[in-house]
Amino acid sequence: MDSGPQHPPGQDRGARWCIGWVVAGSLGAGLIAALLLVAAPFIRAGESEITGAVLCGFAVGWGLLALLSVRVTDQPQRWAVAPAVFMGVGGLLLVLFGTPMDKALSWVWPPALLLLVIWMFFRAHRQLHSRSRRSLIYPVLAVLVLASVGGAYQTLGAAADAKAFPRPGQLVDVGGYSLHLNCTGNGSPTVVLEPGAGEMSSNHALISQAVSSTTRVCVYDRAGRGWSESADTVQDATQIAADLHALLHNANVPGPYVMAGHSFGGLYVQTFAANYPDEVVGMVLIDATNRASAPVTRSVSTRGGYDILSRLSALISILERVGAARLYAPLEDVSSLPPQSRDEVRANIAGPGNLRSTVDEYIQANTSMEEAAALQGFADKPLVVLTAGIGNDSKHEASQNELAKLSTNSVHKTIDFASHEALIVEPDAAAITTQAILDVVSSARTGSPLAK
Repeated sequence: MDSGPQHPPGQDRGARWCIGWVVAGSLGAGLIAALLLVAAPFIRAGESEITGAVLCGFAVGWGLLALLSVRVTDQPQRWAVAPAVFMGVGGLLLVLFGTPMDKALSWVWPPALLLLVIWMFFRAHRQLHSRSRRSLIYPVLAVLVLASVGGAYQTLGAAADAKAFPRPGQLVDVGGYSLHLNCTGNGSPTVVLEPGAGEMSSNHALISQAVSSTTRVCVYDRAGRGWSESADTVQDATQIAADLHALLHNANVPGPYVMAGHSFGGLYVQTFAANYPDEVVGMVLIDATNRASAPVTRSVSTRGGYDILSRLSALISILERVGAARLYAPLEDVSSLPPQSRDEVRANIAGPGNLRSTVDEYIQANTSMEEAAALQGFADKPLVVLTAGIGNDSKHEASQNELAKLSTNSVHKTIDFASHEALIVEPDAAAITTQAILDVVSSARTGSPLAK
């Protein structure tokens, strides 16, 4: 009797397996393994470590393809060992050594990956005779090519930005990491500008330049953006206020301060004023994010325990290392800023660390809103509340009116022609913001009430 096709030992049963299902199953298993490793508590939630976890998961998928195709099909795909080793070794190095290894590999992996993909394409073309080659392998290889090109684009772009935009201020240690601070002008009280969510010191260029002619003004970058280093602390309003307080004192910029916060920055300056009331003599809230109705006070804390949202944030930030943020950066509408500041803002959006710090900031939004509500009163200190007329609604307007009630010496102005962002980047609207800050400075200096 004809016993059918003969196969090497160990393939008698496996020859009945469809290579297409093996390809699909192996790649699917790699994706699942990547997600499980991202969620694994024994892997740190740093961006580099999470990237390494994803690579290790993908390495499992390619390794399964090589193993199963040899063991259970008549189309062995031994070439899949190469991407398994490449991703596995790279992933383990990132998991074990984190950011320092990430920086070392940033110049190596894009061209190495591109060469590997080209080699994989020809091997698959010769050895894989299945529709899965076109429907699965080729699309995956196309994604890897895009990642390689995007990674090179990001690495080269970041290096060019670092050369083109040297930091204008100083780096100051605030306890394990350093923040960028730039102070100009002379006089007291010192104005401290707090940028909005995802923004940096250069977003306030129009305002800082104008205010510096009257008094000292300081702008800074929160952890993970601009010229500042990333932090291992939870970046809620309490931590941000504590960082800013340490930054000012370590840089020998003593109070009193007039705090001016835009958008989310409004939450942070309110928390600063609540935690350090003796050092704040005035405040300007620039279309500040609405705070919670009930106050919650939390102590400064470091990342600890298991935080799935932090891991999700690190996973999303992988898009930044393959150039996605750099593609978006030129679309940011900050063309009305001075050219140097405009380009610095766009470089910040495209830079390493910014995407994760921004996502983390939004994750902590509810907590920051609650912490800002700890400021229950501002006595008779000068307070100006500016509200953007464009995009405003009755709920936001009511919340802004409540902010103005914090002080008996306050003014609330709604700028009808201005949008939320225009209040700091459009010359006409930014001039109104500047004047509001100068009015508060004058009131704090003389003790006279604000002009209604």
